[in-house]
Amino acid sequence: METNLQRIRTSIEDISRFNSTPGNGCTRFSYSKEDRMAKEYVIDQCLRLGLSVKVDAVGNIRARLEGTEPNQPAIFVGSHIDTVRHGGNFDGVVGVVGAIEAVRTLVENDIRLRCPVEIIIFAEEEGSNCGSTMVGSKAITGKYTVADLHSLKSPSGESCYELAKSFGLNPDQVENHVLESDEVKAMFELHIEQSVVLEREGLPIGIVEAIVGMNTIRIVAEGVPNHAGATPMGMRQDPMAASARLISEIEKIAKCRALPTTVATVGRIDCEPNVPNVIPGRVEFTVDIRDVEGEGIEMATSLIEKHMEDVSREYGLKMWSEPIGTSQSIRLSKAVSGAIEESARELEIPYMRMNSGAVHDAAMLAGMTEVGMIFVPSKNGRSHVPEEFTEYEHIKLGCDILLRAIVKISQM
Repeated sequence: METNLQRIRTSIEDISRFNSTPGNGCTRFSYSKEDRMAKEYVIDQCLRLGLSVKVDAVGNIRARLEGTEPNQPAIFVGSHIDTVRHGGNFDGVVGVVGAIEAVRTLVENDIRLRCPVEIIIFAEEEGSNCGSTMVGSKAITGKYTVADLHSLKSPSGESCYELAKSFGLNPDQVENHVLESDEVKAMFELHIEQSVVLEREGLPIGIVEAIVGMNTIRIVAEGVPNHAGATPMGMRQDPMAASARLISEIEKIAKCRALPTTVATVGRIDCEPNVPNVIPGRVEFTVDIRDVEGEGIEMATSLIEKHMEDVSREYGLKMWSEPIGTSQSIRLSKAVSGAIEESARELEIPYMRMNSGAVHDAAMLAGMTEVGMIFVPSKNGRSHVPEEFTEYEHIKLGCDILLRAIVKISQM
């Protein structure tokens, strides 16, 4: 019993067409027209397999294949289909297509497992439209309330609550759609690696042992806007210069002063009034701090806060930080990872054990159930860019391992 390479390829290519920036990467924000079309496509695929489908308060899709014992907790398998702006065709989509293909293969071979299998497609994993990542998986695990949905804002100022409401959902019910731990037996997520390790090692499969934690903050610098030519250098309170100083320190902290596994990224900068001949009055930028060790995140965050205070005094202006989102590092299930490893060995597919430097929806379920992840290589380690690519043959190997591991876990 194996999955179908051509079907996998066709499904990924079909979903890639739901895109607001054709010719310039793939852009499919949650709660957009393209998101609706992509979700209609995957729901149709699930209905054709005879699955029962429901959509929750924030747009998570759950498609259920009943087991011979329907009251048993279900094995969940899936990922997300939203993208960053000008992203690629594989991030998240590989896991959704892999989940559908695994269930399709079970149905085609008339195999009914003892426990149900639920395909889950999480809403707003990327955070492109709500300003915070993994909205769907956080909502379904009880980490978000209605008030949280009101507080999360899109770049245009709409709240996540408003976006979900305009999409035809009922976000007021978010707290009534929370999963209970006795509903879930295990969670699988197949995903592209988004790094260069597998490609450099010449291996098609990674078995994830841990997922990094992250702390994302917004740093705001407020100075005095003034004429760019008439204001002497020694009489400025320039928030851009102060921000640049702090950003250079952030790189040094991550490289030299935190743990060897710590990384920090300044990914977005906003400046007001953002014109060439005016000293800015306000600068905001985000800092994304990640580590598989919680100590590294805490250390880097503390050092950044201290340097922010020093820079604020040096430049004579106000600087402060605001939290955006956090997640704890996660050690994945030995039982599920063991089933994945055993499946790879039986299929004679080479693999390695590794950590994930990106945070994934599966991590949000780790507090309530056994979680496992399978990685497939990313060409040149590229992701979140139009050049993002994974060989379809490698995706099929991941799907074959996923299918076999699901069967193994169902028998435990």
